[in-house]
Formats: sequence, structure tokens, C-alpha cells
Amino acid sequence: MSAALPLLMPMLAIVVGLVVLVWSADKFIDAAATVARHYALPPLLIGVVIIGFGTSAPELTVSAISALEGSPGIALGNAYGSNIANIALILGITALISPIVVQSGILRKELPLLAGVTLLSVALLWDLHISRLDAAVLLLTFAAIMGWSVWHSLRSGNDTLGTETQAELGAHTLATVRLAWIWLAAGLLLLIASSRLLVWGAVLAAQGLGVSELVIGLTVVAVGTSLPELASCIAAARKKEHDLAIGNILGSNLFNTLAVVGLAGAIHPLAAEPEVLSRDLLVMGALTLALFVLARQRRGQPGQISRWSGAALLLTFVGYTLFLLSTSLAPGPS
Repeated sequence: MSAALPLLMPMLAIVVGLVVLVWSADKFIDAAATVARHYALPPLLIGVVIIGFGTSAPELTVSAISALEGSPGIALGNAYGSNIANIALILGITALISPIVVQSGILRKELPLLAGVTLLSVALLWDLHISRLDAAVLLLTFAAIMGWSVWHSLRSGNDTLGTETQAELGAHTLATVRLAWIWLAAGLLLLIASSRLLVWGAVLAAQGLGVSELVIGLTVVAVGTSLPELASCIAAARKKEHDLAIGNILGSNLFNTLAVVGLAGAIHPLAAEPEVLSRDLLVMGALTLALFVLARQRRGQPGQISRWSGAALLLTFVGYTLFLLSTSLAPGPS
């Protein structure tokens, strides 16, 4: 019992931090969507940028705080682990609930982009270091992709993702714009405070369990900060808004890979463990390629992530997590 006591406070901090983080991210999304609607932004733009940013706000704040406090393992593990969880865990669960049919043209353009961004991450991390110059490359790439998304959404006509986002926006509306601005500020403050609490608990938990901060970032922190994506994807699947579900994941993964890692590296250069390159980015790249294969059109028919594919993705996530835990908790040579 006494051995468990030192872990009680860190675990409690992780739980409380995650609960407040997810709740404040949800309020942040509601407020941002209300403000965006007030200024008559196109639904597709709100879906790609506003809601995509909101669901990635937990990863952004956690990785930024981690970089500030000198915990690069949590910063990188949170970003790349969230990407793995988004595809394998969240899309796996979503496809089991309702097979995901990919109709939107913008998704077929974003999938190759995501594959290219993954290759860019491998190239920048080849020396196991994200310098401020590397971070600038990631942030500039993110700005270029967001600019393209804005331009494309403003000039495009009817699009399935835009239609589904328009239908979904009713769930992300506050009573007044003034209230929305208040919640936008309050949500941001709560995101920062809960992220700091979560990082503090994660660092102490890693020390208490004798595992690396990277493993904690890839598992507990990554899954926890991906909960907004899980909630939004399950809700979209139940409403048969398939493109909205996969659009959330693609937007989140682009955001994590470029903006989250880029901002963390700009705050403080990040040193990466060798396993990030040889194991985690390899798994992330393989899952991105699998998603590209599943979502592509076949003989004029839209791509589909079936229940069998969803089960395979979910099993992949379970196997990856078990491998992480078994290797990190294995006793060293005596």
C-alpha cells in the first residue's frame, strides 16, 4: 500500500487534468463555432479549421507546456501518440459503430497531404532532434496547408463535408456572441491550467513507474487528449455524417504533426529518443498509408472503412499499446 501512495497524487492530477482539459476543449469549440457563424464563415471552413483546431487544442496546450517545462518526451509522445490513437483507436471504434463511407473531395486531397507531412516529420527527426529551424519548417508548412484549405473552401461549391458540417453546427452554438467570446477566453485559460496539471502528473507518474516520459506521452496522455476526437467521431457516426468523422481525424493529425510539434519545438528544441523514429513514426506512417488505401475510390465507388477494417485498426492499437507497455515495464538485465 505504501508503494502505491507516491503514485496517488500524480494519477489524480492526470485524471483531473484530463477531465477539465476535455470539458474546456468542448466549450472552446462551441464558442469558436458560434463566433465563426456570427461572422458568416463558410461551413466547410469552420469544419476544417475552427472545429479541427478546437479538437486539437488539448494536444497543443499539453505539448507547449511540456516543452516549456523541459519534457520533450511528453511533447512528442502526445503529438504522435494522438495521431496513432486517432486512426487506430478512434476510427476503429467509429467504423465498428457505423462503416465509414468517404464521399468528400477535400478528404481525398488531404490524405496525400497527411502522408507527405508524415514523411516530412521523418526527415526532420532523422537526427533525433527538432531544432527551432525544423519547427519553423513545420509551422510554415502548416500555415500553407491552412491557407490552401481556406482558399479551397471559399471557392468550392457543394461538398459533402461542408453539408455535414452545416448540419452539425447547431450542436456547437451558444446563446449570444458575447457569451461565446467569454467562453473562448475562459476555455483557453482552463486548457492551459489543466494541461499544466496533466503534465505535472504525467512526469511524476513516469518517474514513479520507472518508464520514460515518451511512453507516458504515447499512452495515457495521447489517449486522454484524443477524447474530444473520439466524442465527435462517435456522434458523427451515429448521425451517418461519415465525412465529418474522418475529416475530424485528418484535420487533427495534420494539426498535431505540424502545429503541435512545431510550436513545442519553437518554444524549446526537442531531443527525441531513437524509438520515436524506429517505432512510433513507423507505426504512424503505416496507419496513414492504411487509411489512404481504405479511403480511396474503387471502380468509381467511394472508399469505405468497413467494420472488419475497424476491428483490424482497433486490434492494431491494442497490440501497439501492449508492446509499448511490455517493453517499457520489462525488468532490465541484472
